Amino acid sequence: MRSLTFGFTPCPNDAFAFHALVHGLIDAPVALEPVLLDIEELNQRARSGELDVTKLSFGAAAAARDRYRLLRSGAALGNGVGPLVVAREPAALDDAAAGRVAVPGYDTTAFLLLRLAAQSLGDVVELRYDRILDAVAQGEVDAGLIIHESRFTYADHGLVAVADLGDWWEGETGLPVPLAGIYAREDVDAEPVEGAIRASVEYAFAHPEASRDYVRAHSHEMSEEVCRAHIELYVNGYSVDLGEPGLAAIERLAAAARA
Repeated sequence: MRSLTFGFTPCPNDAFAFHALVHGLIDAPVALEPVLLDIEELNQRARSGELDVTKLSFGAAAAARDRYRLLRSGAALGNGVGPLVVAREPAALDDAAAGRVAVPGYDTTAFLLLRLAAQSLGDVVELRYDRILDAVAQGEVDAGLIIHESRFTYADHGLVAVADLGDWWEGETGLPVPLAGIYAREDVDAEPVEGAIRASVEYAFAHPEASRDYVRAHSHEMSEEVCRAHIELYVNGYSVDLGEPGLAAIERLAAAARA
């Protein structure tokens, strides 16, 4: 059996969801070799079709649509999961966005949501997601667009939330916030891959402590509380199967991006 490369992030939610698959704890019809990278690097690699299976921001999906197709399992999507805009002082979103803003990647769904929600943007600076809080706190930028665990720790840096783009999206559409999904390259048999990923997520829910050491190995700088909150927020029923609300949210985001 040929191993397929599987790109996902080292964040707690992915480590939790895919632990069983990586460690052979489920009866999978396909072998997947993990490649752990930041979400924006995964987005960029998808442009060349480098990985057989990959996590991909829905904001970047349009650029990869000729090479990859969406699977129904393994997604990061839900209610109350959206990216935040933070700053050193309270401000209106449009005022904060008009300054120098750090974003976690031009292809991320977070940046797409910011472009949709803000009337205009000032000077946009691309930084790795885990550098943004310090950049804002130290005055390198006026505001920052944060994702992942940063939504739980921004107050520790003395920062305030200017806007919750997930709340904005849900208010505008009535749909869950689509962040990222798992995609299989067009030449890959998607059905067994999707089944393996679904089984891994289901195993994670059935055995929530099994992945603890794996999660901590990739998130050693986070507290137990932040890891737990991260997993509880981003791994949910939509991670097992997107369902009709999830698919509708993804299509709505794609339509907004095209417009």
